[in-house]
Amino acid sequence: MISSRCNDRFPHGIATSPTLTDLRTELRNEIEAVEIFGSKPFEVWINEIAPPKGGTWDSWDVCIEAVKDCDVLLVLSNGNAGWAKNKGDIGICHAELMTGLSQAPGKVSFLSLGNIPADKTDQGVRNQRFQEYVAQQSLFRGGEVKTVAQLKTRVNEALHEALVTLVQRGVREASKGRFYSGQALDWTRMDFAGRQSEMIRVLREAVLQRSNALEDAGNLFVTLNGGEVLIATHAIPAALSVGAAKELVGQPFLKDHGFDKVLTGKRTGPVHLIACHKAATESQATRLLGFPDATFVSAPFGVYVADNLHKVQLAYISNCRDEANTRHGVQRFFEWLEQTGEDVQLAKRAASRAKIVKAIAKEI
Repeated sequence: MISSRCNDRFPHGIATSPTLTDLRTELRNEIEAVEIFGSKPFEVWINEIAPPKGGTWDSWDVCIEAVKDCDVLLVLSNGNAGWAKNKGDIGICHAELMTGLSQAPGKVSFLSLGNIPADKTDQGVRNQRFQEYVAQQSLFRGGEVKTVAQLKTRVNEALHEALVTLVQRGVREASKGRFYSGQALDWTRMDFAGRQSEMIRVLREAVLQRSNALEDAGNLFVTLNGGEVLIATHAIPAALSVGAAKELVGQPFLKDHGFDKVLTGKRTGPVHLIACHKAATESQATRLLGFPDATFVSAPFGVYVADNLHKVQLAYISNCRDEANTRHGVQRFFEWLEQTGEDVQLAKRAASRAKIVKAIAKEI
């Protein structure tokens, strides 16, 4: 899908410039004409050529549904939020980008065409709100596109990157295999202690092999927001509903004061990374934390928990049935941190947690 304003001209402010509708139509024709090994792999959705829908659908619903259905979302943004029904609503372009980022941020490619001026009209306020939203997302977009030629080049680059990424993710998914055979079956045959040990080994390796990670005296650290965050690794070797497996980890943050000697200089934390042999839910994470007044986020990797009072942080990685699934879960956790900007918040909480841990250790 290609998302953009329709009647705005690009470059902005030049009466003879083509409209974004014209450019989207050209891009659609060029992309759909691409052949790979004699076949045309791309089908491009733009609202100008979408077929009519039934009476229960309005234009807004159709566009949002297209965002959800597409495999690649190319957002051509000039800072215009798009039309809206009411004064206080967000625009359709704002809604399309927000939906793409909330549903599957990895499929969104954002191309900046600059920002149109925002005035004091209802639409201007809506545009300002959209531009502030985009700024908060910190989306990597390369340089600002200023000409039609640059736009077409950047679209081709974004589409190439998206295609390669989709293939690589598909290979990772395919490498997982089935839970009833292969390495997953080998792990299932193990007793709790053996499976827990293997899960922690893979978890540590997956973290340590990241470019921003290091190991010091057996402790793992990941550099986030300028500081080294201590990552404590654990594993629950069966379903979280199995008491004997859950008790092997319990509430690990109650022992955080034992890390006070390694939290020196810019080293903060800890953040607890917990591999779960099967699924993890928000309600299960709530019971393990011990109280519900905290931040709980269900994400593709599992569940992230952040207690904003005591600054405890836990990430439950679901379905760590074998090495591939475990590594993929860790990868998706760190991808989620970067894509949402939560890595900055995690680092800030970790810095506060280190102070609390040292205070507790001193009192003990």
